[in-house]
Amino acid sequence: MIEITLFIFGSCIGSFLNVCIYRIPNSKSIVSPPSACPGCETPIPFYDNIPILSYLLLRGKCRHCQTPISLRYPLVELMGGLFAVCAYLKFGFTLTALITYFFIAALVVITFIDLDHRIIPDAISLPGIPIGFLASFFLPAISYKASLLGILVGGGSLLTVAWLYSLITKKEGMGGGDIKLLAMIGAFLGWKGVLLTIFLSSAIGTICGLMVMVRSGKNMKLAIPFGPFLAIGAMIYIFFGNELIFWYFQTIR
Repeated sequence: MIEITLFIFGSCIGSFLNVCIYRIPNSKSIVSPPSACPGCETPIPFYDNIPILSYLLLRGKCRHCQTPISLRYPLVELMGGLFAVCAYLKFGFTLTALITYFFIAALVVITFIDLDHRIIPDAISLPGIPIGFLASFFLPAISYKASLLGILVGGGSLLTVAWLYSLITKKEGMGGGDIKLLAMIGAFLGWKGVLLTIFLSSAIGTICGLMVMVRSGKNMKLAIPFGPFLAIGAMIYIFFGNELIFWYFQTIR
């Protein structure tokens, strides 16, 4: 029963995340005005704004103008619900679960904004750094020292890579948004989380990049946003980090 309740709560949060994904890159308030159809601009009533269910009942179209509703909306709502349940199953009904869930929610928003606009909004990553550091005082799995070192390692490592790339190629490679994002990840996950996040995101990003290039026939200069892969790497660490580290050291023995 608690899983169902948490899923409903999380899907409602997912609905709010959709608002953030749409409005933050356009410098619009995430509080007002109320949500409206982007096609006919008719305000969306509460009964058409029920997470996931309304999309199914409306068959993915606006009630008034029949403008198609992006599948992303119920997808983000579904993700919000599933991550709420996963955080509970991993950490129990604890403050750690709550903090972890809202950290993941921020990563979801960053992921979709980066996919759409090739930017990682400072409005999320910059406040996320001190929030993550403050959270370390309440998280039993990470100390404030580990959090602080995570910020330095996270931001410093990508800053060094970006500087070296620019020095060698005379071109800008990794954006400043990725650097701030990894610093935020370090604040919440500590230096161990940063290192595994970098490894996982690089591996997954490389595989996905090669697949896209082979399928599209484009050359090695194809630009792919790195933020989503950093977010995926951080999420993997949250739920499977200790198991992966244990497996790794068992393997190299």
